[in-house]
Amino acid sequence: MIDPRRLRILRAVADHRTVTAAAAALYLTPSAVSQQLAALEQETGHALLTRSGRGVRLTAAGEILLGHAHEVLAQLERAEAELAAYAGGSAGEVTVAAFATGIAEVLAPAIARLSRDHPGIRLRVRDAEGDQSLPLLLDGEADLALAVEYRGAPGAADGRLSVLPLYAEPFDAVLPSGHPLADFPEVALADLSDSDWVGQYPGNPCHDVTMLACELAGFQPRFVHSSDDFRAVTALVGAGAGVALVPRSALRGMDLKEVQVRPVTGAPATRRVFAATRRGAETHPLIAPVLKALTQEAERLPAH
Repeated sequence: MIDPRRLRILRAVADHRTVTAAAAALYLTPSAVSQQLAALEQETGHALLTRSGRGVRLTAAGEILLGHAHEVLAQLERAEAELAAYAGGSAGEVTVAAFATGIAEVLAPAIARLSRDHPGIRLRVRDAEGDQSLPLLLDGEADLALAVEYRGAPGAADGRLSVLPLYAEPFDAVLPSGHPLADFPEVALADLSDSDWVGQYPGNPCHDVTMLACELAGFQPRFVHSSDDFRAVTALVGAGAGVALVPRSALRGMDLKEVQVRPVTGAPATRRVFAATRRGAETHPLIAPVLKALTQEAERLPAH
């Protein structure tokens, strides 16, 4: 009989690619993880891992078992959800990992809505960049993630996740007030190909959006300055250090006296925001109302 607790360990190793990183995510020691994996190999009668450089990778048998692990663990999430519903499940805490503008746009209003409609549900918010919330969710450090699409992100077909699209928003071009295109009503990205750029660090989903949009426009942006803080990006643009693409919602409430903000023509730069839970947990009586509140607040956002 396969111990499902060991399937969680196998999935963590598959996610993190090293025993040490998986152990840290699971709050175990590396030796404990190795012991549990060895026991799992004895239970299945197959070698499940092989060394790959400094890390490990799953064998063919390990990949087969991982697919079943996704199904088993999702079913356990559903069992917990149904038991919680049977027991009432109307009061408790939900931890949400979310990025800053997502918090401002939909999560904070959702908290206010839940306080009226479901006063027994308490939300605990963890500020996490758009590429960090999903690992927190999959490692069990969050119950729900508010995230954005990015290259390499788990997709809607990922067996570990249940994904709920919320909204999409465009990026606007932010130009120094003295830029030659500052007086135009809109800007084509190709016309900025020779400019210096201010942007986010690689790995940030907004960096990916900017890169993809510029690639579609036929060029690679020349990043001179980098910051993951949109206020810092806008301040650098205002100082004449370059141009940038910034999500429209991030510009609300900023001091924009030194910059000009223009919509982008052609293939727009867009980020798509979604909520995710571990598959099977979306029906949990504490999580389902949070997903509903997020959807309701997303529907209230102004059309872009």
